[in-house]
Amino acid sequence: MARKVHPPVEVRRSPRRRATVAAYEERGRVVVMIPDAFSEKEEREWIDHMLARLQKREARDGRASDDALRDRAVRLARRYYPDHPECARPESVRWVDNQHRRWGSCTPSDGSIRLSRRLAMMPSWVIDYVLLHELAHLVHHDHSRPFWDMVGRYTKAERARGYLEGIADAEASDPR
Repeated sequence: MARKVHPPVEVRRSPRRRATVAAYEERGRVVVMIPDAFSEKEEREWIDHMLARLQKREARDGRASDDALRDRAVRLARRYYPDHPECARPESVRWVDNQHRRWGSCTPSDGSIRLSRRLAMMPSWVIDYVLLHELAHLVHHDHSRPFWDMVGRYTKAERARGYLEGIADAEASDPR
């Protein structure tokens, strides 16, 4: 079986990051965020590990396919928002490469949802959270209390928000 060729890798070291490693795709490359204290050997090992993880997830979840992403969104909507059938009928759900400050976006007027490809290497429960967040915008177009109550039906919502905030903080502290 042929091994997938990954885009170029950019390593971002952070003195604030102590032990965790994160990776995502951005602008045609894989960004791997590691603690500043890692040796070159640890850096190489983690890059290999994260690239293998990305390849495994893509194969398992079919993340390269917008159709698979839409099907996943519909399944989540039916499970978490059965009282809002409009959530189970988004017109389109797709990965995009041009969202660098947001994890996802929704245009309720046309039922389209877009997820940043940066999410592709993140855990499935984080992607599910972003999908459910955007699906909730099909019902509530703002971030009102009813919107957050709806998103809160997902049991890992707070955990996923914390995960994404941690990634955003690490990126913000990147001196580049």
